[in-house]
Amino acid sequence: MSLTHALIGLFSVAFLAATVLPAQSEGILVWLLSLKKYNPVWLLAAATAGNVAGAAVNWWLGKYAARFREKKWFPFSPAEFAKAERFFQKYGVWSLLLAWVPIVGDPLTLAAGALGVRFLPFALLVTPGKLGRYGAIYWAASGLF
Repeated sequence: MSLTHALIGLFSVAFLAATVLPAQSEGILVWLLSLKKYNPVWLLAAATAGNVAGAAVNWWLGKYAARFREKKWFPFSPAEFAKAERFFQKYGVWSLLLAWVPIVGDPLTLAAGALGVRFLPFALLVTPGKLGRYGAIYWAASGLF
């Protein structure tokens, strides 16, 4: 597999993993690292970029779907939406530093868009956490091979 194919594949899986679709990018990253064929910096960059891009899609969906929150089909109940608003009022945009956390991160990025967090602060807070997570996976996996 060429470097280009490896990076595109990893980016794609990391992208999907950051959306509400089920995907696991960590296993793909560890597998590619185990091959010792690719520069880890390129792999970390591809995984991080894909995951941040997926989080950005969540932000965009939240931003544009929020106008429909009074509709019956809206995916969050008024109580759930109010809970997210209270969470953001209490912890603010700094909670986006936790966007890398499994299960919690995806709803946080959706809520950020729905609650009007501007994109630049969103990206500046989400990116270090995503990079840190993949860096930690690299560090842990590097001892395996």
